[in-house]
Amino acid sequence: MELRVLGYFLAVAREQSIVRAAKSLHLSQPTLSTQIKAMEDELGKQLLVRGTKGTRKITLTEEGMILRKRAEEILSLVQKTEREISLSDQTIVGDVYIGTGETDAVRFIAKAAKELYEVYPGIHYHISSGNAEFVNEQLDKGLIDFGIVFGNVEHAKYHSLELPFKDVWGVLMRQDSPLAANEVIQPEDLWDKPLIISNQDDSKATLTEWMKKELSELEIVATYNLLFNASLMVEEGLGYAIGLDKIINTSGNSKLCFRTLSPKREAGMHIVWKKYQVFSKASEKFIEKLKNYREEFQ
Repeated sequence: MELRVLGYFLAVAREQSIVRAAKSLHLSQPTLSTQIKAMEDELGKQLLVRGTKGTRKITLTEEGMILRKRAEEILSLVQKTEREISLSDQTIVGDVYIGTGETDAVRFIAKAAKELYEVYPGIHYHISSGNAEFVNEQLDKGLIDFGIVFGNVEHAKYHSLELPFKDVWGVLMRQDSPLAANEVIQPEDLWDKPLIISNQDDSKATLTEWMKKELSELEIVATYNLLFNASLMVEEGLGYAIGLDKIINTSGNSKLCFRTLSPKREAGMHIVWKKYQVFSKASEKFIEKLKNYREEFQ
């Protein structure tokens, strides 16, 4: 399977039309159709459903949707590799890719990046946000260089650098909610309240341990992937969101407030990267800066 043809396939998937895709690729329609048909023959699977004469709209089969996802990942990785190789013998410039969940620790990354930028303005940063599953998947596929993860690190797979601070668990609620008068939140305060919780397994484990109840015994009205979306649900009065501090701004005219859990629960974090990974010069400088900055911070 050729990379060039993967690009052709993605163009067809994007345009939902052989005619429009051919124009965007500066190919003739018969040439593009032949290339796509050859790919289907090679894989032994139908990838596209050709539309009727009236609409001509192209849709993807189940196998076509799988290929689209993988083709996007493959071509993204190829482009990243080409950039790294083309810049390997030049001044230190290039791209650093970082995956992270929502955490105030991004400030630590940003401060280190700013100091590095003053010396190497040719280094550019790309931040992808998502939950732990997303970060690990992107890291394992080589689509990002570094990931910020909470809790334990899989040392068999990754090298890691512990970040010099921790996030604190608490409850995000409306300013006019009954629990807003409390300085801290006890487990029993939430036993009969509608809760919005993270859908990550490690977060659920932390919650059940602290609450001294199973999730089935609680009123879980919603789950979230990113706390910002949960904060909108809280603002509309759906429930109380349990999450980490400093992610949602509750100062000024905000309708929301944040109260920490008691007993206190903290989340330590690491920046991780794959073992035996070959870094670009930009990534090498970045992790070197992080290590030095961490020592200064301590």
